Amino acid sequence: MVLQLQTSGIGGTMSHLKVTLPTVILLGGFLVCSTASYGKPEYTKSTKKACTVCHVDSKAKPKELTDAGKYFAEHKNLDGYKEKK
Repeated sequence: MVLQLQTSGIGGTMSHLKVTLPTVILLGGFLVCSTASYGKPEYTKSTKKACTVCHVDSKAKPKELTDAGKYFAEHKNLDGYKEKK
């Protein structure tokens, strides 16, 4: 009888971990993947481009621009921009 109580206690804990652990990992992944946004959403809507087209590294250096970003800063659009190869 004592063995069954200990086993069911462990089984209950393991069952709880089967649900809790994946949930914690999933929520942690969302937290890590979501970043603070320094750009303006209307820029991505108007250009239909990702933030990384204009920004070198949006996490480490959000204000450092690529050539496309510098072009956009001057002209307020990417029409006529030719990517250097």
